Amino acid sequence: MTAINQEAASVFVEKKRTKAGLLLDIRKNKLLYVMLLPVLLYYVIFHYAPMYGAIIAFKDFSPRLGIWGSDWVGFDNFRTFFTGAYFWRTIKNTILISFYELIFGFPAPIILALLLNEVKHSIFKRTVQTVTYMPHFISLVVICGIIKDFTSSNGVINDLIAWMGGERFTFLLEPEMFRPVYVTSGIWQNIGWGTIIYLAALTGIDPEQYEAARIDGAGRWKQMIHITIPGIMPTIVILLILEIGRMMNVGFEKIILLYNPSTYETADVVSSYVYRVGLQDFNYSFSSAVGLFNSAVNFTLLIFSNWLSRKLNDTSLW
Repeated sequence: MTAINQEAASVFVEKKRTKAGLLLDIRKNKLLYVMLLPVLLYYVIFHYAPMYGAIIAFKDFSPRLGIWGSDWVGFDNFRTFFTGAYFWRTIKNTILISFYELIFGFPAPIILALLLNEVKHSIFKRTVQTVTYMPHFISLVVICGIIKDFTSSNGVINDLIAWMGGERFTFLLEPEMFRPVYVTSGIWQNIGWGTIIYLAALTGIDPEQYEAARIDGAGRWKQMIHITIPGIMPTIVILLILEIGRMMNVGFEKIILLYNPSTYETADVVSSYVYRVGLQDFNYSFSSAVGLFNSAVNFTLLIFSNWLSRKLNDTSLW
């Protein structure tokens, strides 16, 4: 009993010290906390406060009756989705597109950053960086218009296919071609922007490590393998955890701008399905239930990937 009382007392003292330390820090850095306040208010008002609206996933929502006045239906909306004709199709397409982006899209900026790190000609390096950054700043509507023009039957890609003796076809009308077009265009659009974080991480590696490796006879390839990649590995792991945590959030804007009824079979994902059901069919409760399920899966993936990373290499978000 005495040991329990001592432990409780130590916990109380520790909490009191923490509270006192926080108050002291606020007094010392009050201007910094004032600068932080608008950001906190933004997240509270626009991200946390609206979360109460998720309750309509458990109701038969009617705009006339409002959230609290609508009838409670429990898990009926979830059961409708789980037993519906589009459940497995949307889940399968979401997972496959996210998996392809993870396998091919995630390593792309890492490879580009490693290659740029080896370039010694500064003008060429800056030129490559600028050219690869540019697609990220172009409007998604314009990007999708470019993709449609390039992949049309009279587009540049089909001109190359015809020049090599192949037959012309419209890529975005073929279900089996939608995923390659989506993933490839995503790499082109984001590879330059993604290198920024890795290039910043590369600047934090101690140059003396490279000097010692050169003295020991290590070439540039071995320096990359044994110094550069391990040096940015914590950054890679953190970004990988975040990427896994949003695997179910395939961007519906690009999907909607590119897909059509002939490619629903391979292009229709959870987010685009929520858009069609919620905004086009005005079934707000059902679309909220689907979106809530999607968020729960993402949250589970994030927790699991963070736990696994902490177990394997002691690097994690928390």
